[in-house]
Amino acid sequence: MAFVLSNISNIIIPVIIFYIIAYGIMNKSNVYEDFVKGAKDGLKTVVGLMPTLVALMTAVGVLRASGFLDFLERVVSPVSNRVGFPAQLVPLAFIKMFSSSAATGLVLDIFKNYGTDSLIGLITSIMMSCTETIFYTMSVYFLAAKVTKTRYTLAGALISTLTGIVASVVLAGMM
Repeated sequence: MAFVLSNISNIIIPVIIFYIIAYGIMNKSNVYEDFVKGAKDGLKTVVGLMPTLVALMTAVGVLRASGFLDFLERVVSPVSNRVGFPAQLVPLAFIKMFSSSAATGLVLDIFKNYGTDSLIGLITSIMMSCTETIFYTMSVYFLAAKVTKTRYTLAGALISTLTGIVASVVLAGMM
């Protein structure tokens, strides 16, 4: 049993692929043609999403290079420090809503400056797991699905992100 559990990640993807192929063959479907058709559709989706992704990445790069994130940290620090959220993490919380890869760059800077085992490092690690790239996810998936009315999605995502940030502060404080 221990062998299976320790190696499950090595066997799960081949098992899933084999299952999909076997299911297609049992239903007398041309698995290869279906795969090629799906790959073409996926490529069309990627090409359609590319301008949105480039715009998001450019905007994050401009914010980071312009010094806006440092300015945001200084402006928000009196309030964030009072509620127990380190001001050094304000730029990370802001950028994470737009780009996970840019947020990862900030995480590496935080780890280099404060260490991975510091309170700020622990909050950072947990926060990266408890939050989502809201605007990236909304733009990619809603554009791909041609959703035009998002209703309460943004409000719900912002509330969820705030909840994840609060949870990361609480959980890191308990360690």
